[in-house]
Amino acid sequence: MEQQQLSNATRMVDARDVHKFFNQTEVLRGVSLSVARGEVVVIIGPSGSGKTTFLRCLNHLEKIQRGTITIDGENIGYRQVNGKLVEDQEASIAKVRAQIGMVFQRFNLFPHMTALQNIIEAPIHVLGLSQAEAEASARALLAKVGLDHKADAYPNKLSGGQQQRVAIARALAMNPKLMLFDEATSALDPELVGEVLKVMKQLAEEGMTMVVVTHEMGFAREVADRVVVMDQGQIIEQAPPAQLFNDPQQERTRTFLGMVARAN
Repeated sequence: MEQQQLSNATRMVDARDVHKFFNQTEVLRGVSLSVARGEVVVIIGPSGSGKTTFLRCLNHLEKIQRGTITIDGENIGYRQVNGKLVEDQEASIAKVRAQIGMVFQRFNLFPHMTALQNIIEAPIHVLGLSQAEAEASARALLAKVGLDHKADAYPNKLSGGQQQRVAIARALAMNPKLMLFDEATSALDPELVGEVLKVMKQLAEEGMTMVVVTHEMGFAREVADRVVVMDQGQIIEQAPPAQLFNDPQQERTRTFLGMVARAN
């Protein structure tokens, strides 16, 4: 599957021929994908197709065995030495990773910290913001996600949807160039999914570059600029949502979408 052709000036993510093994199992089999600045790319596909693994490779939470990944023109995880890729120093990896926000399926909030404290932790210790600067930013972000009244609440006093919105605010507090969402709504009760998707839609409307792994086909139809289908560690099809959902070209895509439709 050919990746979309983008100029270097417009490319935020550039993954080329990415291979990933877990022991002897090849989980990613030559994945290439470019994402433009301000583009929302939604990745769908059956469980076990490599979606989450690929997303984790984009910020080097998983090491790749072959290929290259650049974020805004910078290699992440590796550097060239005498024509060969070698793993980069942790400080260099952390510098690039700090520009990438990631929201996981599980919220991963610090249970002993309030919502506000969860959000200001990294900006103070990583970005070097003062307490006052970090708190002002955090309160604005809590208002943005509709939780300004929950600043002093601990995670165990928040619903799953509220915790996930705090997690999004925490990621945004680092002023990321790119946001990655890994099944951000799949751990939520159905009635709480909408409040998280609303925040994600707002970010898309504001021009945030986003790569989203999800099973929410309605979100993909409404918000994505491009939908990418993965199966067995490869990209098998990608197209604008109207084209992909209404006229999928690959039989495997048609089968997957049919299964999703029947499940709903």
